[in-house]
Amino acid sequence: MITLAIAEDHQALIDGMKLFLNTEPDIQIVGEANDGEALIELVRKKRPAIVITDIRMPKCDGICATRTIKQEFPETKVIAFSMFDQAEAVDQMKQAGASGYIMKNSSLQKVLEAIRMVDKVGKYFDDSIHTFDDLTREVVILSSREKDILRLIGDGHSSQEIADILSIGKATVDTHRKNIIKKINVHGKTDLIRFAIERKYDF
Repeated sequence: MITLAIAEDHQALIDGMKLFLNTEPDIQIVGEANDGEALIELVRKKRPAIVITDIRMPKCDGICATRTIKQEFPETKVIAFSMFDQAEAVDQMKQAGASGYIMKNSSLQKVLEAIRMVDKVGKYFDDSIHTFDDLTREVVILSSREKDILRLIGDGHSSQEIADILSIGKATVDTHRKNIIKKINVHGKTDLIRFAIERKYDF
């Protein structure tokens, strides 16, 4: 039996995984958490064999939580669960002790595959991710103005605030936002904000 803990600040994602994984006879979900501190406490109480954790979470992010978990419970295997294949995040999770890394847009079947592979062979890294060790890496081509706007989005500024900071019209900012969304291939405002937060230091 593979005991599993799930940490993710979006409860709907946890609920979806639980609904799917609860039908698997070899997997037992022993707990869930919505922030890094709660995850660490959960691992201390339940000692799961595997932890799936988001990287960006309140209080203590997934990197910090993974480092603490591996220091206290080196036998516990951690699988990172992220929205983007950000090279720096992948490598930071590896350095913290993660045994796997999967994308949030992966199918639930792939999540199941990752859990079983990490349990059996000790590691699983999604084929679509990139690390600093890769010979090539997908590059998102943004203009200098788009990069400025993306950084400001990542800092939490609204379109009007960005317009004021850059001394341009709000309509211009909105046009740039639409172009960025097309270039980075995400869907809507929420995904753009998450991308901006996770990738702003890449640009």
